[in-house]
Amino acid sequence: MDHAPSHTIVFDLDGTLVDTAPDLITALNYVLDREGLPPVPMASARNMIGAGARKLIERGLEAEGRSVTVADMDRMTADFIAYYADNIAVESRPFEGLEAALDHFAAQGHRLAVCTNKLEWLSKRLLDQLDLSRRFAAICGADTFGVQKPDPTIFRETVARAGGEVKASIMVGDAGPDVGVARRAGVPVIGVSFGYTDVPIAELKPDRLIHHMRDLPAAASSLMTAQAGLK
Repeated sequence: MDHAPSHTIVFDLDGTLVDTAPDLITALNYVLDREGLPPVPMASARNMIGAGARKLIERGLEAEGRSVTVADMDRMTADFIAYYADNIAVESRPFEGLEAALDHFAAQGHRLAVCTNKLEWLSKRLLDQLDLSRRFAAICGADTFGVQKPDPTIFRETVARAGGEVKASIMVGDAGPDVGVARRAGVPVIGVSFGYTDVPIAELKPDRLIHHMRDLPAAASSLMTAQAGLK
């Protein structure tokens, strides 16, 4: 890895960098309670996360066999975001081993970026509160470029904003949108098995699969070497 050129490591946020499920599900259940609906259990709700606030609420309603008007969904989404913004890092924490992995990449001179389907300002607020924002050259969300993963535009523009090149970049994520955006952008992807997905990440066939952040540097190193054409 010492001889590989500088790369840009692009991370998903929820379920990849940070275990955000407790605070997201608390916000979901706050909204459901206001609608007179029962809470969604933490275990089943974890796999509803990953496509943004509106989709999370839709999935929460579907679990109760409910549908609402567009106006009601707009109102519920606004309520969710307002509550979540005020309670964004109550229980959310970086996954074990993350900061050591980020230190490793920084010491090697690699750029780090975040590419998430979370709103940009919420992503920055969360990472600010966890003292992680300073580690990333770019933090881009679903509203930053007007597209979401798996549209490759969000990946390409995130890498550009970080000062990197797509041909020397890697995606790290926990779900289908992450694998999809990497495939469409023509870059390798590392899947993490500890995140939030309705389809097991192994079934999506990422180029590497890790089960703990301690394994990320080695997985990334092997992909960087392959990209650089080194043996």
